[in-house]
This record gives sequence, C-alpha cells and structure tokens, in this order.
Amino acid sequence: MPQILRAIDCNAPSVRIPSSAVVGFDPMIHQTLDDWRMPSAYRIESLLKVIQYVYYPILAIVGVPVNIITIVTLTSRNCGLSKCVTRYLVAMSAGDLLVIILDLILRHIPIVYWEHFYFLLSFPVCNIHAALLYAATDCSVWFTVTFTFDRFVAICCSKLRSKYCTEKSAAVVLGTVTVLSCLKNVFWYFMLLNTYRLGNFPWFCDFTGDTIDSLAWGTIELLHYILNPCVPFVLILLLNALTVRHILVSSRARRRLRAHRSSENPRDPELESRRKSIIFLFVISANFIILWSTFMVYSVWNRMYDLGLNFRLDFYVMELGFMLQLTSCCTNTAIYAVTQTQFRQQLKNLLKYPLTAIFQLNTA
Repeated sequence: MPQILRAIDCNAPSVRIPSSAVVGFDPMIHQTLDDWRMPSAYRIESLLKVIQYVYYPILAIVGVPVNIITIVTLTSRNCGLSKCVTRYLVAMSAGDLLVIILDLILRHIPIVYWEHFYFLLSFPVCNIHAALLYAATDCSVWFTVTFTFDRFVAICCSKLRSKYCTEKSAAVVLGTVTVLSCLKNVFWYFMLLNTYRLGNFPWFCDFTGDTIDSLAWGTIELLHYILNPCVPFVLILLLNALTVRHILVSSRARRRLRAHRSSENPRDPELESRRKSIIFLFVISANFIILWSTFMVYSVWNRMYDLGLNFRLDFYVMELGFMLQLTSCCTNTAIYAVTQTQFRQQLKNLLKYPLTAIFQLNTA
C-alpha cells in the first residue's frame, strides 16, 4: 500500500522520515507508529490514514445501497409515517446519498488511492465538483434542521400544525433549502481553481496563494462554516430543548387529569405516541451532532487560526472529522429500523422480495 507513504508525507512535511523507512508499506508503518521520536499527532494521523485505506471503500459499498434502499422503502411502501414526515426522510436520505457520491467516492477515495487516480489531474472540473459537493452537504444538514423544526411545530404548536405540517409545505421548504444551498455555494466555483490536488489541505482543489491569504477568503470561509454546521447545531439543540420542555409540561398535566378520572391509571396511548416520536427525533438529532462535532470544531478553529488565533489543531483532527461526518451519511437507515417498527417490517419485505420472486419462478 504505497499510497500511505505519499499521504503521510504530504500532510506532515515538517517531519523528516529516514530513508531506511521508505522501503515498503510495513517498515514505513512500523517506523511511523512505533518510533518514539515521531510526534504523537503524526503517529495518530498515520494510523488514521491506514484505517481510511480500508474504511472508505467499505463505507462506500455500504452507504450507496443503504440509502437507495431507504428511499425505495419510504416512497413505495406504507411505513406508518405521515406523508409530510416521509418527504423529509426521503430528502435526508437523498442528500446523504449525494454526499457519499460527491464527497466519499469522488473526493476522499481518490485521495487515499491517489496512485490510481492520476487521471483526475487532467479533468479541469474541480471547482464545479467543490460547488456541488458543498451544496449537497448543506442540503443534507439543513434537511435535518427542517425536519427537526417540522416535528417541533407538530408537537408544540397545535394552531400552526394543520397549516405547516403538510406534504405541500414540506415540498416547498425542501425546495427552498435546495435552491438556497446551491446559490450559497456558487462562490466556491470562483474562489478555487479547476484542477485537483488529490489531498486534504483541507480543500481538494488548487488555489492561489493570494486568494487563500486574503481577508475576503477567510471571512467568506468562516461564514460558510458558521452557516454549516454551527447554526444547525444551535437550532437543533434549541428546538429539541423546547420540544422536551413542552412534552414534559403537557405530560405532567395529562397524567394529573387522568389520575382524577381513573384510579387504575392505565397506559396512555397518547403519551406512548409522544414518547416514540421524541425518541425518533432525538436519535436523528444526536446522530448528527455527535458525528459532525469534530469536523465543526476543526473547521472553525482552523479558519480562526488563519485569521490570527495563536493555537492550531493537528491535522489528524481534520481527518477524524471527515471520517465521522461521512459515517453520518450511512446511519439513518439503522436509526429508522431501530425506532420504527413498520419501517423495519417493510424493509425486511423489500429485502426478501428478490428471493421470493426467484423462488416463485423456480416453482412455477
């Protein structure tokens, strides 16, 4: 795996690797990971490079079919969800699928397996790729925010629920988010060059030194990272906190009311429904926050360093952030399967369908 040598060297140019270590993959990894003279941050980064060599292809092999199956299951089968909720979940899966294709398959895998992707250097489309990638990422993140807001309205705003929580409103909201995300990321086309770098610096396109060192670039990029994922973090946490507060208050009132009516106090279907809804919402929100937090911290901190902050985070934080962020694009199906009984059953039926069809053809 000689690709590791190039990835390690380009991301930590200040560390000189002995020539005796650059003989093959195993001596290099041994030298990098075990030599006490190597900085610990450098050894961690080298280990992550080795993991990415195996992890990224597996993630791509799993992520693409998983999101396609999720979209098919939600759109073609009755999963016990409202049409409004189904719209949001389908959009979230579609956004995740685009991120896997544009970011994982067309960006990170070529960087890890750089020797097999030299031909990309002859394709002058990197700035277009970057604009589409960041637009897809914005869509994926903000679809989660709009879904969280929709559930907040459905649970906490009874007067607005009938007007906002509809299939038509969901389509308008999702369409607006998509258009705004595309318009917001057009500037990448003009700020990056059209040639690939095959490396994370943290951009994968070439750029001019005057551009990257300019105050305008730093300000625009900082605003980019504030809008995604900093603002979504705050909104999701705020909306979930307000939703929890409303549910706790209404649940206590409902229990007191039922206690006066019945001494047996049987199970309340309404409370059970609320509990399932909030668990579903919280798991989706927690998945986003946990897996995106490392990338968010590094992105903002790194740009603040370029604008004058005295302390800079190590490169391995960036690589770990990328790995966790990409993982978040493959987890929603598992969340739906664990928290939604009807979705789990329909997913089983969909997966069994090809085997059932083959069996029927053989017995016919």
